[in-house]
Amino acid sequence: MTTLLADGLTRTSTGEAVLFWILAVVAVIGAVGMVTASKAVYSAMFLAMTMIVLAVFYVAQDALFLGVVQVVVYTGAVMMLFLFVMMIIGVDTAESLVETLRGQRFAALAAGLGFGVLLIAGIGNVAAGGFKGLTEANAGGNVQGLAVLIFTRYLWAFEVTSALLITAAIGAMVLAHRERFDRRKTQRELARERFGPGGRPTPLPGPGVYARHNAVDIPALLPDGSFAEVSVSKVLTPRTIDVAGNGETAPEGNGR
Repeated sequence: MTTLLADGLTRTSTGEAVLFWILAVVAVIGAVGMVTASKAVYSAMFLAMTMIVLAVFYVAQDALFLGVVQVVVYTGAVMMLFLFVMMIIGVDTAESLVETLRGQRFAALAAGLGFGVLLIAGIGNVAAGGFKGLTEANAGGNVQGLAVLIFTRYLWAFEVTSALLITAAIGAMVLAHRERFDRRKTQRELARERFGPGGRPTPLPGPGVYARHNAVDIPALLPDGSFAEVSVSKVLTPRTIDVAGNGETAPEGNGR
């Protein structure tokens, strides 16, 4: 904890200083590992580690609400969602080097530089105007102080961010929506089709099972080593892969 001295300065306790220097090193290692990791899953795990360290920093600075939100919302929900999506879809290192959008690297570099300039300007503004102690900032409670800032000083930025998130959610719903033109079948009808002639009583094999890449467009391998084309969705084209040892390749397309 920090102690307020008679001359208005603050003194950091030994425990807080040790906690900061240890976790600061862990946070930097996680940030560097996120950027330099060869696989997207490892990068996501490094980012989750850095987020957890930031949550500990928030709690150490008496920002309990921000620490809980950092763990529950960002690390526990958003980051894990990204991790599960990458593990299910599958992302290769070679694919991450392909520029799908023209000029995205320069746009990312410009955005990073702009964020850095904005961060330096914000720190300089606060340093010039003087820092406010935690005791004064959390006089009425951490949650109350945060609510005052969100709904008064930063209300416009908060509302714009909310509108962007809602727009993204609506866009995802519109893109994923599929119009239904026929009647929804009952459980009895689905069971009859499943066990009737031409049906399949057992579930379809998952894509990528026992294959070299666990992705939705990689056909599963059967016990005899052949490809199960039914494991790939009809809207996708099975990706060509090499099976180690026999030189067999998956078909370019299944005609669907």
